[in-house]
Amino acid sequence: MAQAPDLAATTGLQPPTWADIQRASQVVRRHLPVTPLISHPTLGAGSCSQLFVKHENVQPTGAFKVRGGLNLVAGLDEPTRARGIIGYSTGNHAQSLAYAAADAGVRCVIVMPAGANPVKAHAVRMLGAELIEHGAHFDEARAHAEFISERDGLRLVSAANEAAILAGVATAYVELVEQQPDLDAVVVPVGGGSGAAAACLVASALAPHLEVFAVQSEAARAAHDSWTSGTCVESPNATRVEGLATGAGFALTQRVMRERLGGFLLVTDDDITLAQRALLFDAHTLSEGAGAAALAAVYAHPNTFADKRVAVVCTGANASESEIRRVVS
Repeated sequence: MAQAPDLAATTGLQPPTWADIQRASQVVRRHLPVTPLISHPTLGAGSCSQLFVKHENVQPTGAFKVRGGLNLVAGLDEPTRARGIIGYSTGNHAQSLAYAAADAGVRCVIVMPAGANPVKAHAVRMLGAELIEHGAHFDEARAHAEFISERDGLRLVSAANEAAILAGVATAYVELVEQQPDLDAVVVPVGGGSGAAAACLVASALAPHLEVFAVQSEAARAAHDSWTSGTCVESPNATRVEGLATGAGFALTQRVMRERLGGFLLVTDDDITLAQRALLFDAHTLSEGAGAAALAAVYAHPNTFADKRVAVVCTGANASESEIRRVVS
């Protein structure tokens, strides 16, 4: 396990303030409706006293990350808008940037790993972004995006080390607290950690009683290991759940999570597939693997959530055909 470069520390990047999140709410609400928070009577609640699902899978890009993309692009200065932006992603961050850039008339280049989810790659192209497929996994795509950014003068947009991204994503948790202010816990899947970090920021400001739990696949545990060790580390990335498939911790999100996170749980890829199946058949909800990880954690860690009112965030619905076949089989 190697130590990862602490980019946020070297740039002095700070988390968004509560005022930043309030401004982001104004931006996001101009573009997107509030997403549903539903207690599905046919979906097993595990040991919880009540279980809610926050349906970020119904966003126009099929995932929560569109909130961050809209807020970041809205805040770009004119020289940056004129040059354009570049992002790296396994798919949902890519779609969020492509969607926001198309709305604002900004050039957008996306680097995804070769052989990325064809559903997400197709969506990026349909949204008008320039797609480059490079590398075998997320971290190789990131390095190539950094190279192109330096070469072409494009504004590099990290999946997690961006205060404007965190502020935009945080709007989902502002909604959540407004919808159910008496929740005991919220469970959030982690790839780069923008969702869990955003939940921590909102809980600190609006709901001090609310516990925030992160969850990651044990086959790609860099964020988990970074949180437990107290420093950003790199570790093997072997999960089939692409939305969780990061091989290094992100400094900004890790900083926020260390200050507020209630716990960081691990589940297996098979746990996640079973949770996808439950969402599909019992909650009539299509979820990609990352979108079902929070529910998988509730089922796999019953003692953690016993007798609590819990919300799980279904972060995305962009499952590939092969993934859907695995779930239904």
